[in-house]
Amino acid sequence: MFPPAEDRVGAVSDFDETVVRGIQDKARAIRRHVLRMTHNVQSGHPGGSLSSTDLIACLYFHELRVDPLRPDWAERDRFILSKGHACPAQYAAMAERGFFPREELLTFRKLNSRLQGHPELGALPGIEAPAGAEGQGLSFGIGMALGSRLQGRSSRVYVIVGDGENDVGQTWEAAMAAPNLKLDNLVCIVDRNGIQQEMRTEEEMPLEPLADKWRAFGWHVLEIDGHDIPQILEALRIAKAVKTRPTCIVARTVKGKGVSFMENVVKYHGAATTDEELVRALAELGGDV
Repeated sequence: MFPPAEDRVGAVSDFDETVVRGIQDKARAIRRHVLRMTHNVQSGHPGGSLSSTDLIACLYFHELRVDPLRPDWAERDRFILSKGHACPAQYAAMAERGFFPREELLTFRKLNSRLQGHPELGALPGIEAPAGAEGQGLSFGIGMALGSRLQGRSSRVYVIVGDGENDVGQTWEAAMAAPNLKLDNLVCIVDRNGIQQEMRTEEEMPLEPLADKWRAFGWHVLEIDGHDIPQILEALRIAKAVKTRPTCIVARTVKGKGVSFMENVVKYHGAATTDEELVRALAELGGDV
């Protein structure tokens, strides 16, 4: 079933090509960091990190009002990665944005590192919420969006949830609450890559028609290609114009995006590359191996 005409975000051409290319370059850098980080420690979740990379790149390098030099700036926008196992992509984006040195990325998942396998609140400036238990991020986002409104601030809140997270009841409780609170400063982005921990989502717990379910709860829903930078930027622009209700962006993505042998392969949800695979993957992404 096609979404309503007003909910389709198709080809978009009015974004500055320099801006789009800049974000694409950052996304490529993030992917390379993700591969090196997870390979270095031989653990982590590269597949879902790579599927969400373009979404995260658009947020950190175009959309979010944040200041790496003032990570606690009261007027900042908030970003919550509810699918916290994909934190390599967030850490990489934060390093590229200047929150901390790029060299620190290779401490990922090591003892006493600030970059643990799931974001830890208080450990790293710029992390807005902890993650680990699935399904909690949207509830955190509602609290932050409501708090911003009550304080008269213009801050917006963006939450990325995994599609497997939509198996969790708390996600749907939050989905019901946000429209009731008319939180038009809240955007939920579903990283719809179709694969969860051990199998494809439609084998584990069928989610479709996923977009229609969010519409039924009262969200303004947009469906996009989650790897098309102009489409992502357009969806975020539309979300800003929506009033009296939150926006849900269902982003169709590919697990392991950017590395041919990892794409749509269940194994890479939680498997790091071998030495040979790392060389192949980095070569595909360009630049020095």
